[in-house]
Amino acid sequence: MSNKLTWKDTEDIAFALIDKFPGQDPLKLSFPKLRQLVVELEDFSDNPDGSNESVLESIQMAWYEEVK
Repeated sequence: MSNKLTWKDTEDIAFALIDKFPGQDPLKLSFPKLRQLVVELEDFSDNPDGSNESVLESIQMAWYEEVK
């Protein structure tokens, strides 16, 4: 991924999380933990405090849909 990720890139964030944490069940993550994992992604460059529950749920569901 050459583009920097922002909170709007839910699908791309989900794929980055799958690559970095292949064995992780996204449904077992709390939203604070999920937020931390997203912010720590190498390509993430948005405001760390720019997410909300809705954004995190979208990322979680995109991740879940890809690994189920």
